[in-house]
Amino acid sequence: MQPDLLSLEMTKGELRRLIGLDPDNIFRPSIIKNRDKRLSFFMNEMIVALALTPIIVGLIYGFIILPTIGSSILLGIILLISVPLGVIVGRWFWRRLTCPKTLTTLLDEVDEYHAVIKAIDIHDQLATSGNTESSITDREKVVAALQLIREDLVRALKTERILRDNKKLQTNNQELLVNNLTKLQSLQLSPVSGEYAQLLNQSLQIALDVQAQIRKIQSSH
Repeated sequence: MQPDLLSLEMTKGELRRLIGLDPDNIFRPSIIKNRDKRLSFFMNEMIVALALTPIIVGLIYGFIILPTIGSSILLGIILLISVPLGVIVGRWFWRRLTCPKTLTTLLDEVDEYHAVIKAIDIHDQLATSGNTESSITDREKVVAALQLIREDLVRALKTERILRDNKKLQTNNQELLVNNLTKLQSLQLSPVSGEYAQLLNQSLQIALDVQAQIRKIQSSH
């Protein structure tokens, strides 16, 4: 990947600092639609469930079953099977109820943003191998658009966290609505050809979605 694209990426560490949470622990319906992310999500959930199972089973068996029923291998086996499933289902519903919808939407926009970066990287590789023509000027315009979107995403995630941590904060601060849409739209008006035109349009749509979420955050406080 080219250095300019690497600098655009938002790492998990950066996201964790911005939102104050581990992004992997945020329940997002979009994860279930992605095969690789879905597998990783359920593997992590299974590891957590298996780690908690001995503790939960031990407490239930030692403080409830033994004093009331006595020793029972059958009940022990049932607990070993049902407890992990219960932990996974319980964590699933808890996340759905507690994860802020705006935050999950913004993280989905981060995924879309990274998808555009990946598309440019693939185009770069094809251009290097001589399988496609590449316009340096068009590429620079899309990269410039992504830089502006990155700034908007960072601003949006910071704003979401501030208002999430201060639920009683009443704000009409117009600085929250500062964005790079005008600059992005000016880039869209300049001539861009081929696949880069599509990527530029995708970038503008991400920016529009991000600003919609910011307005939603402000209107709810």
